[in-house]
Amino acid sequence: MKNYLNYVLITLALLTTLGCTDDLNTKPIVELSLEELLEQDPRAIEGVLSRLYGSFALSGPDGPGSSDIPDDPGESPFLRGIINLQDFTADAMKNRWGDNGLDQLTTTSDWTSDNKFFRYLYNRIYYTIPQANNLINVLSAVDVENEEVVSSEIRFIRALAYYYLIDSFGKGALVTEADFGVTTPLPEASRQELFNYVESELLAIEPLLPSSNSYGRANKAAAQMLLSKLYLNAEVYTNSPRYDDAATYVNRIINGGEFSLADDFRLNFSSDNDDSPEIIFPLIADASISQSFGNTTYIVNGSLSTETMNPNDFGATQGWTGHRSSKAWYGLFCGGINNSDELRNCNDVRSQLFWIGEGIDPITNLPVDLHNFEMADYRSWEDGYPSIKFRNSNLNANTSPTDFSSTDFPLFRLADAYLMYAELAWRGAAGTDLNTASQYVNLVRERSNASTITASDIDEQFILDERARELNLEGHRRTDLIRFNKFTGGSYIWPWKGGTASGTSISTNYRLFPIPTNAIQANPNLTQNPGY
Repeated sequence: MKNYLNYVLITLALLTTLGCTDDLNTKPIVELSLEELLEQDPRAIEGVLSRLYGSFALSGPDGPGSSDIPDDPGESPFLRGIINLQDFTADAMKNRWGDNGLDQLTTTSDWTSDNKFFRYLYNRIYYTIPQANNLINVLSAVDVENEEVVSSEIRFIRALAYYYLIDSFGKGALVTEADFGVTTPLPEASRQELFNYVESELLAIEPLLPSSNSYGRANKAAAQMLLSKLYLNAEVYTNSPRYDDAATYVNRIINGGEFSLADDFRLNFSSDNDDSPEIIFPLIADASISQSFGNTTYIVNGSLSTETMNPNDFGATQGWTGHRSSKAWYGLFCGGINNSDELRNCNDVRSQLFWIGEGIDPITNLPVDLHNFEMADYRSWEDGYPSIKFRNSNLNANTSPTDFSSTDFPLFRLADAYLMYAELAWRGAAGTDLNTASQYVNLVRERSNASTITASDIDEQFILDERARELNLEGHRRTDLIRFNKFTGGSYIWPWKGGTASGTSISTNYRLFPIPTNAIQANPNLTQNPGY
């Protein structure tokens, strides 16, 4: 149950002061003695820790209009940044708003270091890291229950923030608890140095984290999942493949037995998804106590519109008329979809989670689709199909629509581990084989009523397509495309790649985002990524 992370009830100054790019290389300013607080009430660590977890989903401590960082509270939350930079920059999802830089993301073109959406994620990363450092220092001076586990959770949160720095920007200042009190700008750490640090942290805490933890808190499998992803992408990050190591931790997740696939795929994306046995690590949303414009509210409301839909049908009170998927996603089902009739007739449950809509042509009086299969104009709401994968309604009970979402975001889930195993088997990683891989893939596909495969079906294109069918809009797509050398260049073209409707090749510098201008101004030791 969602009984742990009551984010908005915690307003400690530890997590309301700024630790972003204008002070990212020094200690965060602390207005309240946490040592005194925890000495008086050691149980307060639960609330402090919950607020640190909340830094990935919320904008600030005082509701959706507050912000921990000097950025727009609606646009800048961490999860919103993950979706914007992972999914809208890739093939499957497009946004039509185009406001002040969003066009550049959704068309994968004209990226500059002044784009506010790059700044938002960078600032969120360097808000979370100093707060974690500060809390680790505080814990060393007080006694709290299960201190070793709590400290490991904080280190996991910090490692997760650094992972997004490695993946998105490739370099930055390496700030740890040892830098508390440092006032001079820290040196730039390379991607390899950041990788080594995150790896060492995760290896250290993985044995210390419990196999089972309170809902919304990091467990052993969460650390294993992050290690697996770090190793899976190691060739991109460090030019040295680590597929055998990735397989070691994927196998630990699968063989640990703590998680199983939800019987119904849709449960993972409904507001009662805290009942799913599949979700390894969620970012929690609650319409009453953790309201945010940047958690799954952004995904749910942004994918709805009163123009062609009824938001109430999906547990929402409003639609923001923003996000639609393209044929690069819905065209992947049932051997290849070429029109709306084929999509409607596909048996794969996942293929039915797109909104085509149906109206009556006023001239012919015949049924007509409300959305177009082709995305001729990404600014047109009717071009492309809205994804209704995420919804703010329960799968197994009636719910009333709310302004904000109560659907948790499944950052890590078991189906992803199964598909990572399949990729690792295809890559020849030790401890994997293609026959077992096909069994895992079929568990995922049979759950959605998709046809089964054999070991011989597992190749590069199948893996990339199956990950799209299963995981799109979950914050993985850009990283997947880069790992398969499909993001930049012209070997794979998708609608609006490079700013043209039919798509075009883009340069290799787009494998990294530019370091935001304000970060370089704050720390002269930072250098810009090539090509920007």
